[in-house]
Amino acid sequence: MRTKLSQFDFELPKELIAQFPADNRDESRLMVVHKDSGKIEHKIFKDTLDYFDDGDVMIFNNTKVFPARMYGKKEKTGAQIEVFLLRELNSDARLWDVLVDPARKIRVGNKLYFCDENDNDILVAEVVDNTTSRGRTIRFLYDGSEEDFRKDLDFLGNTPLPKYITREAQDIDRERYQTVYAKEIGAVAAPTAGLHFSRELLKRLEIKGVNFAELTLHVGLGTFRSIDVEDLSKHKMDAEYFRVSEKAANTVNKAKEARTKICSVGTTSMRSIESAVSAEGMLKAAEGWTNLFIYPPFDFHIANAMITNFHLPKSSLLIMICAFGGFDLVMEAYEAAIKEKYRFFSYGDAMLII
Repeated sequence: MRTKLSQFDFELPKELIAQFPADNRDESRLMVVHKDSGKIEHKIFKDTLDYFDDGDVMIFNNTKVFPARMYGKKEKTGAQIEVFLLRELNSDARLWDVLVDPARKIRVGNKLYFCDENDNDILVAEVVDNTTSRGRTIRFLYDGSEEDFRKDLDFLGNTPLPKYITREAQDIDRERYQTVYAKEIGAVAAPTAGLHFSRELLKRLEIKGVNFAELTLHVGLGTFRSIDVEDLSKHKMDAEYFRVSEKAANTVNKAKEARTKICSVGTTSMRSIESAVSAEGMLKAAEGWTNLFIYPPFDFHIANAMITNFHLPKSSLLIMICAFGGFDLVMEAYEAAIKEKYRFFSYGDAMLII
């Protein structure tokens, strides 16, 4: 029998959707779920330290979120337009794939103006293609250097908080909707499991002998796109760019041969490593685009532990967690999380599955 989407539904009280991050990164709550015994423990995130030892490996996604949400106005009418930068297509031509809202007002040839608080035009873009019902391709009309262009994008852009965070983005989000180890610019959403790691906790893990392997997957909106088919075998994920280096593969494979813990920090790290498995079942260096959709039953090749947040009902993220931790145990853990009033989604609490 094929896995059905409706199996992954649950009732989530709205008040459990975190609107702000915890005061300190490593002091959010942590639910520890033991796959072998079914035991569920309630801890604080910095207690992660107690579950890892010398020679274990944590795999981090070092993608960096850029301020992708911009607010502009349409030429002539001055109508307010929200533009969400999805992907740079050509840096020389300053071509970008974007989402626009409201989409019905934007046509090919329209110019969009992005201004500072004094209504001075900083950037101008022209719509050059209609790609989907909401999507467009735009060209920024900019004669300056690439460095200056990036500075203007950064100045005008807002942190792309998910829509279920109902407040406006604030200054705090520039720092907190970003992991402390973020390096490679290209994501429009944060790999949220990593948001719980402070520099102090990373240093303590390092002192304990835990090794780190970094990879990159630029998180796109496809990660959050709703699934609209009941039969999960028919769902198609949007492709996202990823890169696993030789160094990361060697670090992970050394731990795999030593049979120590290998922990995927987040669903994006898990998708990346499962997209780079060799014929021998080891991690290999790889680069490209992955549209891997992990749903039960799935044979995981690399990680034997996982850190993740609490996810949306019927989301590809929850479905992957059920594939890794076991459907019954994970759904039991989610019931416990609701009962114990854990905070959900991007700024919410964390789960360690071991």
